[in-house]
Amino acid sequence: MKIALIAHLKFPIAQPYPGGLEMHTHLLAGALKRRGHDVTLFASEGSDPALAPVYVCQPTGDGLGDPLRHASIDRAENAAYARIMDAVRNGDFDIVHNNSLHDLPLRRSRDLAIPMVTALHTPPFESLEAGVRAAHATMPFAAVSNHTADAWREIVAEPVVIGNGVELSVFVYCPAPDPVPYVFWSGRIVPEKGLHLAIDAARAAGLPLHFAGPRPNPAYWADWIAPRLGDDLTDLGHLGHADLARHLGGARAALVTPRWEEPFGLVVAEALACGTPVAGFRRGALPDILDASCGALAEPDDVASLSDAIVRAVALDRRACRQRAEDLFDADAMTAGYEALYEAALAAHDLSRLPPPRLRRVAGAQA
Repeated sequence: MKIALIAHLKFPIAQPYPGGLEMHTHLLAGALKRRGHDVTLFASEGSDPALAPVYVCQPTGDGLGDPLRHASIDRAENAAYARIMDAVRNGDFDIVHNNSLHDLPLRRSRDLAIPMVTALHTPPFESLEAGVRAAHATMPFAAVSNHTADAWREIVAEPVVIGNGVELSVFVYCPAPDPVPYVFWSGRIVPEKGLHLAIDAARAAGLPLHFAGPRPNPAYWADWIAPRLGDDLTDLGHLGHADLARHLGGARAALVTPRWEEPFGLVVAEALACGTPVAGFRRGALPDILDASCGALAEPDDVASLSDAIVRAVALDRRACRQRAEDLFDADAMTAGYEALYEAALAAHDLSRLPPPRLRRVAGAQA
């Protein structure tokens, strides 16, 4: 297929990834190309040149609560997505995969002569919900977890659940952790990811914490993380996948501490692929993707509960964790799920373009 893949424009689609959506988009684009598809990725500048992206704008970033910055971002993104949709409408594509969180591609889907599918990576929020309501009536939607599908169900009756995948050849199985014990946390260092709670819980459990991730929010770092720094913490910076996998594989447990309704949680899948059990808050999709064989759940925002979950998690079987990842989070299975969705969308689109059947008059029937 000739596939137009529309990315989120806030950050480049490149390692080290700012977040899970950038990682997912990169993984999907590469996997589709390896499976023989002709993929055109529309993305912001700085995205991985190996994907041969069409650069449409500078990364727009996020406003971090600054109204003037938000207004500037809105103008830049509206203009960029309008250029993308013009290119898609005038291009020679079979199908469009919308991986953005913006309403404009959804609204403009009605202008296309080809089908578009949209992946739902977040719970509903106002602008995205309005775009979904304005999209072409036959558009298929995928949700990244059962939790996310349920969150959208009042708006999207039957989203197809296609769980996110990870490269099992990168996040390799580590049958034994490092001899010197530690637990690990990774993600964007922002309030909604809850690193400060992971620090407190690891200390309460008596285990050093290694952590990694970008710092897009200086105020959160200064107010909540810097005062907690100590000899039992190791800041590894922003890691690429090879280094991330190495540190995950050596940990006794991975801590996942969302302070919002996490739609999936790629770090969970990455940890399990390495054989590392997960201790996390019972929030969002975490109860969907963890079971008692590979994870221990804690009450949201409760440090004592998370500390207890850490103690339970480190005792779990690492082989069972890897098996869970192989069963549920294989990137090849994820890509096959999207291929099936594309094929169904194309078949439905072709059927919709057939002329209506001619009705045969039955003798004796009333007019």
